[in-house]
Amino acid sequence: MLTLALVWGILAIVGMIVGLFPCLGSLNWINIPFSGIGLVISIIAVVTSKEEKKGAGIAGIVLCAVAVGLGLIRLLAGGGVL
Repeated sequence: MLTLALVWGILAIVGMIVGLFPCLGSLNWINIPFSGIGLVISIIAVVTSKEEKKGAGIAGIVLCAVAVGLGLIRLLAGGGVL
């Protein structure tokens, strides 16, 4: 499950980067909930993991949190949030 968290975080960051391009900012309306779900999955994966190495899960948490934060900033800057 830790690997799933990392992959989900990478996909969230890729979606956020695409959403930063002009005229593609509305992609953040899809990416923010996707990243939020990934954040929840990553937290569950880290908490329930019995492995010693939890780096992939922590990376997933960080990547999803960054994607949510920067996606919200992009929506605010572009006037996408009402």
